[in-house]
Amino acid sequence: MSEPVDVLLYGLGAIGSFYAFILSRNDRVRLTVLARSNYDSVKKNGILLQSQNHGEHRFHPHNVINSIDQVPGPFDYVVCAHKALDQDAVAARLQPAISDKTTIVIIQNGVGNEEPFRAKFPSSSIISCVTWVGARQNSPGVVEHTKSEDMQIGLFPNPNVDAALEKQRLDIFSTLLQTGKTRFQVLDDIQRKRWEKVVWNAAWNSLTTLTMLDTQSWLHSSPDATPLTLRLMREVIDVGRRCGVELDYSLIDELMGKINALPGIGSSMQTDCKSGRPLEVDVILGFPARKAKEFGMETPVLDVIYALVVAVDVRLRASL
Repeated sequence: MSEPVDVLLYGLGAIGSFYAFILSRNDRVRLTVLARSNYDSVKKNGILLQSQNHGEHRFHPHNVINSIDQVPGPFDYVVCAHKALDQDAVAARLQPAISDKTTIVIIQNGVGNEEPFRAKFPSSSIISCVTWVGARQNSPGVVEHTKSEDMQIGLFPNPNVDAALEKQRLDIFSTLLQTGKTRFQVLDDIQRKRWEKVVWNAAWNSLTTLTMLDTQSWLHSSPDATPLTLRLMREVIDVGRRCGVELDYSLIDELMGKINALPGIGSSMQTDCKSGRPLEVDVILGFPARKAKEFGMETPVLDVIYALVVAVDVRLRASL
């Protein structure tokens, strides 16, 4: 890996900024970031990361742009850390940055995220990632990171690309993360981890958003709250299993034990709703709901929750 590695990071929010820092620690990486609301600050001052794990660092990406039209050409890696709001539109928008030699790295919540990119770029490799990083951007270009830091990565296999070449591309990206000194694991079955997280997100993101309560307040709101939550989780697991993902029902007890060990928490979707921003509905609830219909499955709780969250999202988008 003696040659420079050209990386475009798309989506410079808190999570994107954190991984921009991780990637920038490798001196072979030429990092371009596409910023929007924080463009002026990042262009002038770089990014300030205040991390409980890594300390305080101010770093300047190799190039800061605010439009995909400004990209110099195809990149070795395009890292997508944006909110998964309209994957089809983003895939089309990123076309100038992607060639057959580009590996697309998806760091997002949800399931089904890879499919629009595979359809648009059938000859590119895709690395799918599940991240557990606690971070927030308190002001433009200033990111606070807690001790929460882990990620699982793996290939979204492409039959059009030689398996050895795909593994090489995965190994190179793994080296970039390793040099960046972040915690991660490479998994053969990344879709299982992605679905396990979406079971969590489908429950807590949607229920905290619809009720505007934290998790503990919701669970103690009525005798029906916990059973409904359990049914929602089980329905999402059922859909995942029909999609060929090896999910165990014991995951429900595991996730409930995890949430009950925490004080009441909100969710990223609830935060977006409070801020009047569009919601990540499709990849968290929409994809499982659509797959259930394709399979002819009965998922009554998922269907109702999905319809209600879509209605909230419609209201938010109408006010923009």
